[in-house]
Amino acid sequence: MSADDVGTWLAYAHSDLGAGRSLLLGPEPFSRQSCFYAQPAAEKALKAVLVAHGIKVPHTHDLDHLREIIPGGASVKVEFPHLYALSIWAVEARYPGDPQEVTADEARAALDLAERVLRAVERDLRAGGAEAS
Repeated sequence: MSADDVGTWLAYAHSDLGAGRSLLLGPEPFSRQSCFYAQPAAEKALKAVLVAHGIKVPHTHDLDHLREIIPGGASVKVEFPHLYALSIWAVEARYPGDPQEVTADEARAALDLAERVLRAVERDLRAGGAEAS
């Protein structure tokens, strides 16, 4: 699979989402790390849309920026006008500082948001005739 393949980006997004969910399953959930995986799941989903439209994928973790450069008409742009709550996990979850403690509920919320973004992207891609699986 090549990096310019929409299906590859979506597969990686699903993989990150699955990894994040798996980290919550143990007796001591890894909530902070789950939040970390929520962010790239949404990021890769948004980047899949860019690839589908032939737009060069920028090297950024800012989900709001990625959403903004998606061409108009995509429901993901309307459904998710602010994705900062996920963008912060690209850095916040990796290094000591605030917030240090993340609850399993917060991690589930981040993963649920990432999954909703991924599902919206897949709907948009199917509606546009692009490969979404």
